[in-house]
Amino acid sequence: MRTLAVFFSLIISAYGLGQDKAIDSLPEPFATKSVSNFSNVLGWENGRTPKAPEGFTVTKYADGFENPRWLYELPNGDILVAQSNSNYGVFKQIGAWLIGAGKSKNLSNSADLITLLRDTDKDGMPDVRETFLHDGLNQPFGMLLIGDSFYVANTDALMRYPYKEGQMSITAKGEKIATLPAGKANQHWTRNIITNEDESKIYIAVGSGSNIAEKGIEKELLKANILRCNTDGSELEIFASGLRNPVGMDWEPETKVLWTVVNERDGLGNFLVPDYLTSVQEDGFYGWPYTYFGHEDPRVKIEQPTRRGEALIPDYALKSHTASLGLVFYDGNSFPEKYNGGAFVVQHGSWNKKKLSGYRIIYIPFENGKPSGPEEDFLTGFIVDPQEDEVYGRPVGAIVTEDGSLLVTDDKTHTIWRISAND
Repeated sequence: MRTLAVFFSLIISAYGLGQDKAIDSLPEPFATKSVSNFSNVLGWENGRTPKAPEGFTVTKYADGFENPRWLYELPNGDILVAQSNSNYGVFKQIGAWLIGAGKSKNLSNSADLITLLRDTDKDGMPDVRETFLHDGLNQPFGMLLIGDSFYVANTDALMRYPYKEGQMSITAKGEKIATLPAGKANQHWTRNIITNEDESKIYIAVGSGSNIAEKGIEKELLKANILRCNTDGSELEIFASGLRNPVGMDWEPETKVLWTVVNERDGLGNFLVPDYLTSVQEDGFYGWPYTYFGHEDPRVKIEQPTRRGEALIPDYALKSHTASLGLVFYDGNSFPEKYNGGAFVVQHGSWNKKKLSGYRIIYIPFENGKPSGPEEDFLTGFIVDPQEDEVYGRPVGAIVTEDGSLLVTDDKTHTIWRISAND
């Protein structure tokens, strides 16, 4: 009866109402069987689009990319699109196909390309498209402009290029200013970057190289962390640790505190472990691989570090296995007032859950620098039939543009969506 009560609590209320209820409601490890359940991406046909709340319009902003992952808006309004993917070898492709029972798609090598989109007539849609950068890229993801330097986070390096406002492409050879631990064998290869308010530091999100350090903790050097360095790449250090796979990062607009979304571990069952949204404390330790939300992972047999008992509890539990990747606080001026200062979290979607989870964007209201209510669906319609494991697409990242609209990448259908408020 206790197990049924826990599951019922999880289904109706546990996640999205804060950390205390999530912790109290977590089931025991292995209470349900862990499954591999890859979705079949059908694509968008016949004018179909994702669905936003009443009062918003969803428009196809651009398509024809090759795995568009991450977005960045330059000061002049140009939109940059990083196109990258897991670098499977031939045998890895075959293995992944077999594991996914033939349903896992888009296993091609990374395009390693950044495309520029420009809206010259200011109608909210791009009418110019150019290759912005392709030299020196290796699974590019995060992008950043500081002064006249354009930065790209490859999976294995932080690159810097010269940039002048308005230029359509970069042809100069890039400079590697910091070496990053590469993501190998499809394990958390993305590297996102963000700068602080005075643009003196660069923060780099680096995922783990494994699920629970099963290959040995010594293989995780500088991984499962948010790193920090100077803008010239010097003094690379660990800013926060024990974060299994942090991807999206943004500054909470009221307190100016750094927040991130994190993909938690797999293999413990359908309802373990919740992904989470959390503020990031300098020198904070968040538990991976030893603990999650204050609970021991029984599979981890690594010698316990001294600071294991000091693990911080994340601020806000999300649903498990949602692959929450994108994070952006709304600082635009065109959405209804209720969205001001709140967080949009982009969920790429599950593979380790019996019933599909994620495949949507959720909104979390904030007040006084903290989440102030349950999560709300914002962009849905990606799942066709959860019983048949079919989806139309998979959202990855989002940005708030200068005009206050939201742009969202959909990597498996090579599309970018625009969500705008109706006049």
